[in-house]
Amino acid sequence: FEKLCSISLSHINVYACLVCGKYFQGRGLKSHAYIHSVQLSHHVFLNLHTLKFYCLPDNYEIIDSSLEDITYVLKPTFTAQHIAHLDKQAKLSRAYDGTTYLPGIVGLNNIKANDYANAVLQALSNVPRGLWIQGEEENYRHIQRPPGDIMFLLVQRFGELMRKLWNPRNFKAHVSPHEMLQAVVLCSKKNFQITKQGDGVEFLSWFLNALHAALGGTKRKKKSELG
Repeated sequence: FEKLCSISLSHINVYACLVCGKYFQGRGLKSHAYIHSVQLSHHVFLNLHTLKFYCLPDNYEIIDSSLEDITYVLKPTFTAQHIAHLDKQAKLSRAYDGTTYLPGIVGLNNIKANDYANAVLQALSNVPRGLWIQGEEENYRHIQRPPGDIMFLLVQRFGELMRKLWNPRNFKAHVSPHEMLQAVVLCSKKNFQITKQGDGVEFLSWFLNALHAALGGTKRKKKSELG
């Protein structure tokens, strides 16, 4: 889900409780995460931005290589060589819940009425040119964009979702598109929503044009990183 504190609804300095999965802001004295750890005796938290683990209320960092599986699920990484062969491999992976799946052929949660968008996103995840965007954010950080530009959020969220769909080390054989769809709602000014059915063809057209513009393209058909 969107990385917001379940109490303050702030997206700043948010931690995930690894016992119950809820999100809380801060880890200092009297912070929401601190209070949660004391009241429920839940002690291990993950900073969703830095991907560092902490023990609360003692407030010390936990360094343990066995926790890397969790951070990898949140932020999968791929080498250029791996990306080049993604669509040429047909090797089944086993999720941590025991189910088997084929990376890239993964279900997306239907939150309410977002199946029209899910179908488009899954189709784009298997377009060969779309494989590029799964790469590291460094691939498109050089693109200049105006201050306050929110459209680039689409690029970031789409890249994150694509990497999760192709992740060979998922916890489950399905992925939540919630953050991606929140970006769609925001950037489309609510023309495409999670709670209301939309037209898949219209969404595809808008989404590709929005990505093209956000990646440096123009209305005069100047090429962008999308092509």
